[in-house]
Amino acid sequence: MTEFTKTQLALRNGQDKPEVWVAYRGLIYDVSASKMWRNGKHYEHWAGQDLTDELKDAPHTERVFEKFQVIGTLHVSS
Repeated sequence: MTEFTKTQLALRNGQDKPEVWVAYRGLIYDVSASKMWRNGKHYEHWAGQDLTDELKDAPHTERVFEKFQVIGTLHVSS
């Protein structure tokens, strides 16, 4: 599986590049086809970011990510 940096993820925000990606628990998901992520924004959340810490405030569970294709993993520097 391809590993992406936070910088590479940040470019997939629906504005700098056409892809709309988000990360959750180390996996990167392509949410480009979702109406909820149109223009790279979903309520107060922006695409191109790691949303792991944000999910606790969401009205849904992590199961929402099951609908989307995993693109790769997020490189976490140690």
